[in-house]
Amino acid sequence: MTAQWLTVIGIGEDGYDGLGGGARCALADAETVFGGKRHLQLLPDTLKAKRVPWPTPFSDGYPMILALRGRPVVVLASGDPMHFGMGATLTRLVDPDEMRILPAPSSFALAAAAMGWPIQETQLLSVHGRPIETLAKSFAPGARLLILSNDGETPAQVAGMLVHRGFDAARLSVLEHLGGSQERRIDGDAGTWNQPRCADLNVLAVDCAAPARTMKAYPLLAGLPDAAFEHDGQLTKRDVRAVTLARLAPLPGELLWDVGAGCGSIGIEWMRSHPLCRALAIEANEKRQQLIVNNSRALGVPELQLVRGEAPGALVGLPAPDAIFIGGGVTNPDVLATCWKCLKPGGRLVANAVTIAGEMALVDWRENHGGDLTKLAVSHAEPLGNFDAWRAALPVTIYVVRKN
Repeated sequence: MTAQWLTVIGIGEDGYDGLGGGARCALADAETVFGGKRHLQLLPDTLKAKRVPWPTPFSDGYPMILALRGRPVVVLASGDPMHFGMGATLTRLVDPDEMRILPAPSSFALAAAAMGWPIQETQLLSVHGRPIETLAKSFAPGARLLILSNDGETPAQVAGMLVHRGFDAARLSVLEHLGGSQERRIDGDAGTWNQPRCADLNVLAVDCAAPARTMKAYPLLAGLPDAAFEHDGQLTKRDVRAVTLARLAPLPGELLWDVGAGCGSIGIEWMRSHPLCRALAIEANEKRQQLIVNNSRALGVPELQLVRGEAPGALVGLPAPDAIFIGGGVTNPDVLATCWKCLKPGGRLVANAVTIAGEMALVDWRENHGGDLTKLAVSHAEPLGNFDAWRAALPVTIYVVRKN
């Protein structure tokens, strides 16, 4: 076993003075120290190690670190390196037995203390190097959010998002340079926010007070209103969508193929169920491709990956899925066969059909592969003269099978 040669040190705004004995010894013994320019400037001149600032792009620094394997190396990171930090990335590149991680109080811990918010009752989020649209699914009445900002413009952008969704009364607190000599706090409401830019190093605290007007906030449970999506009619309707997602049964970290994605509703709700759920939306129609992009951003899952093309050809080379939904194309035997071949063992395949031909294809497939068939008929009360009457939607056949 190779000795521990890499030490990842969390450092705060209080700099070298705030480090413990173990971190100081590691820095004294190091031949090379990697870190941001701001971090490196916090170190005393007496340290003999070579100082290497992170390159651009950031990922170019990883081969530089790995090239020094076996030599004493230190990497400086902000706060807790294992919470949205450098340590989490390095553990995927370096065996844990070869590294030590020495965390400092995280920005979240400092922000929670400053706000007086119990961390277990607060959502911890980051848009540092991530799409800001990921925040959208977290806006809900009474929610408290601590957000690692990407830069000084993030608070104004979040205030705009809150106002757009009806949370004008949400309270914002920008916590700049936490734990350092330049620490500062700026408070205000989303509806009257007048700070176009704050310090780049900030944590944003958001208290989503009950909205004063109609809000756009949706639950994370399956079955969002149809009006939550932009669509051209190619939409798995709400009641059928809820049942379909129950059959797909998303679990954290799993990958879904949404084949013939339409406006992306199934893949989007799959990803909203848990932050680690991933989805590929396969769609050939260019107008619907744009609808998928728009909906994924509006509903807080901009990481949804769009695959432009028609199945089965567009499926070649994609990572193997844990679950597959086929919303259209079941009459093409090559689509079902390709999906089944690519599905991981133990994975689920769910397919819906509204036509007789589609239903027959699913019945035939069930004869050879087993599984369950369900026919779902939904009726809605609609006006008929001076009264209401039940108007039936087209019944949908739902097929689900698990691959052995």
